[in-house]
Parts: sequence; structure tokens; C-alpha cells
Amino acid sequence: MKLTHEQVADFKEKGYLILRGFADAELCDTILDIAKAHLKHCVPPIETELEYGGKSTEERVVISDGGAEHLEEQLTVRRLRQVYDRDIVFRRWMENAKIRPLLTQLLGEEPVITLAHHNSIMTKMPHRSTETSWHQDFRYWRFENDNLLSVWLALGEENDSNGVLEFIPGSHRISFAPEQFGEKEYFLTDHPKNRNLAAAKEQSELHKGDVVLFHCKLLHRANQNQTDKPKISFVYTVRAKSNHPIANTRSSDFSDVVLG
Repeated sequence: MKLTHEQVADFKEKGYLILRGFADAELCDTILDIAKAHLKHCVPPIETELEYGGKSTEERVVISDGGAEHLEEQLTVRRLRQVYDRDIVFRRWMENAKIRPLLTQLLGEEPVITLAHHNSIMTKMPHRSTETSWHQDFRYWRFENDNLLSVWLALGEENDSNGVLEFIPGSHRISFAPEQFGEKEYFLTDHPKNRNLAAAKEQSELHKGDVVLFHCKLLHRANQNQTDKPKISFVYTVRAKSNHPIANTRSSDFSDVVLG
């Protein structure tokens, strides 16, 4: 399987590409069942809404010391981290042979899974999840260049009500000034230079088995889940083989997986 010239051009122009029905329903259901078991028992390592929301030092200490049960009523898992090493089913999806030539086309060379970033089951829990603000993943990562993309797998329906991904098309090609981002590196939608860009956002409903490929510098966000069911997705990141992580940074803290 290969991408068409139109699909490659669309990715380069917009910064993202949707592959409808790429993964079969049985695989999605298997991944979802395993993920739900890990979520139910809060199998570490995890990230919680408390951590993501920038809570107090005391709350962070309780969670990082393994005392999250003391905050059980408040604890909402935002994502399962390091899923490559959690289960063979997760690993096989990340090493999926059918997607490799597509990643090679978009990166221009052999893809390598970077286990330091994403490598996660992402959740939007009913009513307890928080909004994800506009951001570029690359602002938090440290690599020699920006030739990285993420692979997002929808394990069920994703729409405006439960927090579907939104993108600002073409934002991966823009050189932004530091003042266009806030203290926590989020894109400031009320900044005069940003308003028109934010208004140009795009979203597409996703269905079970749909895959979204998006550039590491593409601005993206997601609403809070307003439904009564959790939204659970799978995301991992690949880099071009020649694009190495910078030494002594979080991006170099974990091993990589070369997809030959």
C-alpha cells in the first residue's frame, strides 16, 4: 500500500492526513479491551488530569509517590504511558507492516519509533477530562530537526462532543514568535497575530479504525468530553532515521525502534 501523490501533497500542505478504516475493527476492539483493563487498575506509568492541569506540588508528590489512592475521588487517568512495553498487541500495532511504507513516504526515509514521546493510550473521560489547549508537540521535544509525525488511531467514535482532534491546517509551516505562546507553551488564541489562525481550525469526525497522521509542529487541540462514555485513542510518534534526539534530554531518555 502506498499513498497517492495527492495524499502526500495534502499532508505537506495541511500537516495532517486521515486514513479512513485503516485498522480493522477486531484489532481496535482488542486494543480497547486491554487498555480498559490497564485504565481500571491504573497500571503505571500513567498521567493524570491532576498532573496535566498543573496542580500543586503536594498533589504531584502524592501521585508520584504511589499514593494516588488517597486522591481516588479526584484521580482521572489522562493517558497510559509507555504502551509499547505493556502488551504484545500494542507493540504489534506500533510495528504494523502495512503502515511503514506510508510513513517512509511522508518522512522521506526509514521511520523509527521514538518511545520517549506519545507512545500512549490517550483518554477523554466523561465529564472529568479537561480541554487540551492549542499546542505543537515539537515545542516540548528535542530533536535535530522537525521531521517527525504522530500516528493517531481512533478506537471508537470521535466527534465534537467527546473531544475529537482539531487542527490549524498549515501551521506546521509557520515560523511563530515566542510571544504567540504562553508560559506553558500553549498557543494564545487571543493574541492579535493568532486570532485568524485559530478561526481557521479544522476537525473531522473519526470512526473506529481511522488513523490520523500529523506533523510534530502542527497546532492541535481537543475539547473536553461532554458525553457519558470515555473516548480512548492510541498514539505513537515516528522520526526519520537520520533525525536523532539531542543527547541528555528527555527525547534521548528512551530507546527507539527501527522499522526496517
